[in-house]
Amino acid sequence: MNLLEELTWRGMYHDAMPGTAEHLATHAPITGYIGFDPTAASLHIGNLATIMLLVHLQRAGHRPVALVGGATGMIGDPSGKSAERNLLDEATLRRNQAGIQAQLEKFLDFSEGPTGALVVNNYDWFKDFGFLQFLREVGKHLTVNYMMAKDSVKRRIGGGEDGDSSGISYTEFSYQLLQGYDFVHLNKTLGVTLQMGASDQWGNITTGTELIRRMANAEGTEAKAYALTGQLITKADGTKYGKSETGTVWLDPALTTPYQFYQFFLRAEDADAPRLIRVFTLLSQPEIEALEAEHAQNPGLKTLQKALAKDVTIRVHSEAAYEAAVAASEVLFGKGGDLSTLAEATLLDAFAGLPHLRVPRAATADLNVAVLLSDATEKQILSSRGEARKLIQSNGLSVNGAKLTSPETPVADLAPLHGKYLVVKKGKKDYFLVELV
Repeated sequence: MNLLEELTWRGMYHDAMPGTAEHLATHAPITGYIGFDPTAASLHIGNLATIMLLVHLQRAGHRPVALVGGATGMIGDPSGKSAERNLLDEATLRRNQAGIQAQLEKFLDFSEGPTGALVVNNYDWFKDFGFLQFLREVGKHLTVNYMMAKDSVKRRIGGGEDGDSSGISYTEFSYQLLQGYDFVHLNKTLGVTLQMGASDQWGNITTGTELIRRMANAEGTEAKAYALTGQLITKADGTKYGKSETGTVWLDPALTTPYQFYQFFLRAEDADAPRLIRVFTLLSQPEIEALEAEHAQNPGLKTLQKALAKDVTIRVHSEAAYEAAVAASEVLFGKGGDLSTLAEATLLDAFAGLPHLRVPRAATADLNVAVLLSDATEKQILSSRGEARKLIQSNGLSVNGAKLTSPETPVADLAPLHGKYLVVKKGKKDYFLVELV
């Protein structure tokens, strides 16, 4: 398969300028780039789908360039936004850029050669570019009419000056011109002829191709540039993909732990898993179709989700992180193992987003488990001591993996994990974390 066929089969292809397929086929290796906005210290799952466009570009025999928007990140892209974002200071942007570059290096081959990846920062060519010089050399080539016709601008242009979501400042209005010049600069300095991105970037990308054409014509020369966009990753119900119960799923383990990351993919709906495994993994068509056939025989085994979660967790984190996440999952969800073997951080990761109840240790000295799990925890676990008795009689209540056998068991007889945690399981799937403070 060529690049466009591969992206189409994987459900990643959205649109391309006329002539893009022919350009890719006849000018290999071409150089293509994608821009990443450094407004956070880490990339996230949505960015990972875009990174995979660069991965497939390189696998198809071309050269990928990742642009970290140190300059444009100071402004903010209005695409897909209903209001202007807060601007970040230069020191914060620099820290974010360093983190993003380190993450990109996990996915792309940066070795020497015609297809070796590069990371560039547009701050390097904008920092000494004067405002008047930019207007004279770049701004004069695009009309306001052309810029206002872009969807990202039209959605915001109808407002007034009262700060509502329908207005757009000149700062954000100028973003497409700056991004367009990125393409011009990379075209001249690195021979970049293709810009890629998510489908909501089409307007900004085609501004770049148009600016290259017009500036070349003004110089009496001719230049060709092309655009290719990928599908935005959404769930089967049309909602945006990449959020968990606790928020954005980041690639940085300090922001989203490997355990949470693994669980996020493991919990993918059956309706979403076939597309996700195509987008986020490099498994081949025969491999994926074999997994789908196996999954269809017994969906409860989550064959697709397990393969997806394994592949992505290993590539984003490491094989050791994946194995630790699997081990923790098996302990926590009743497939063997001892809760006491889990590190404190893993234990807290596993229960992030679930009820975390704190009880003064001194107040539990003379209590039994029935009182602890009802009155002492403000009836958030059990409504009464009577409910505790009924659940214990039916083997429906456990603490730290051990079934409770009597409602009169003293709390002092329990063995808290790490000296302070009691994992309470009520029924088959309701978990609570009680911390003795």
